[in-house]
Amino acid sequence: MKNGNSRLRIFCLQGLDPFYSPIMDLSDMESTGRTILHLDMDAFFAAVEQQDHPQWRGKPLVVGADPKGGKGRGVVSTCSYEARVYGIRSAMPISTAYRLCPTAVYVLPRGGRYAQVSRQIMSLLRDYSPDVEQISIDEAFLDITSTQKLFGGAEALARQIKSQINEKTKLTASVGIAPNKFTAKIASDLRKPDGLVIVKADELLTFLAPLEISRLWGAGPKTVPQLQAMGIYTIGDMARYSQQQLFERLGQPGLHFWRLANGIDDRPVGGAADAKSISRETTFEHDIDDNEQMRDCLFYLCDDLAYEMRKKRLRGRTVTLKIRLDDFSTFSRSQTFDHGTDNSDEMFQRISELFQSFDRGGKCVRLLGVAMSHLQQGVGQMDLFAENDEKRDRMDRVMDQVRKKFGMDAIHRASLLKKRRDSGWIRE
Repeated sequence: MKNGNSRLRIFCLQGLDPFYSPIMDLSDMESTGRTILHLDMDAFFAAVEQQDHPQWRGKPLVVGADPKGGKGRGVVSTCSYEARVYGIRSAMPISTAYRLCPTAVYVLPRGGRYAQVSRQIMSLLRDYSPDVEQISIDEAFLDITSTQKLFGGAEALARQIKSQINEKTKLTASVGIAPNKFTAKIASDLRKPDGLVIVKADELLTFLAPLEISRLWGAGPKTVPQLQAMGIYTIGDMARYSQQQLFERLGQPGLHFWRLANGIDDRPVGGAADAKSISRETTFEHDIDDNEQMRDCLFYLCDDLAYEMRKKRLRGRTVTLKIRLDDFSTFSRSQTFDHGTDNSDEMFQRISELFQSFDRGGKCVRLLGVAMSHLQQGVGQMDLFAENDEKRDRMDRVMDQVRKKFGMDAIHRASLLKKRRDSGWIRE
């Protein structure tokens, strides 16, 4: 670093990636010389279904909720490329997808099967680098800086990975290779399906410049119009602004955008256990206005989420409530514990407080969700003198053992059994 910026303070903004402040000079940034690979499976859920069911190959296929003749609830999880021709996209309401293509094949997700294939793929990736960060069931980053030469270079390594995945699973993957994670992820998306895009360090800014501003992480539907009003339509437009201008107009997010637009992303590739969050959500068969029913649903989600966390030996410190109203407006509210927890009662207590304080404005609720973030691996310390906590943890362990042996639906709290059966909750 040059003189004057001996220390850089790190900020985090509502899930955005870290960025540096104070304002920096590009000449201060030293090249890390890294080579990062981002792998993204092509239409993963749909591709697995078409591979397992040859009669569906070549047909538009939608994985998601039951469309029920266009009256179904829930959303599209993913769809085949044949379905995308009709305008169907992930996260689209299933009823809209049905209107666009009523003749498509509609199937419910098979989470266990997708997880099985995902484990095959992630295991294979670890043969090519010790630094693998799985960021979803079908995506991962690899730092291949120190291993690419063993396989004949970055391109040869990428082609071997793609070939091996296809050989073992009969599925295709798209790969992006770049000096950092942000650019590698963009690159993997540009030539889907079965794509391979390589961005060299000296081509980084030229590659980013013409891309739409919406490709910047954090530039969502509310932010993009604000940026366009400033004359910023491409990443190159953003890069031409000074840090001072962006900070004055946008605050700290402006510095975040400036860094990405200038190809600066120093985040390391983390381990597979570095999950950012874990969540559960459900869409109601019919929009509801019954607070008691919603509270029961939230407790069930907390119970299900806590069970999954204990299986993975995770504890979280921040619990988040997600609410989608009947007009599709979506809100989230969070609280943070002073300790890590994997207990459903603790989660529900905080979630219940968040729910009670949320003003729905008289609108009905379409979807509820619960998430835990700031995750910690391993079991935390327990207070040996907290009798209630000990009893609660003992009950959790008993329920976990029953579920492990007989399945998730083998045991529930008595107060939820009939309510869950009658409520029409759709587990997603």
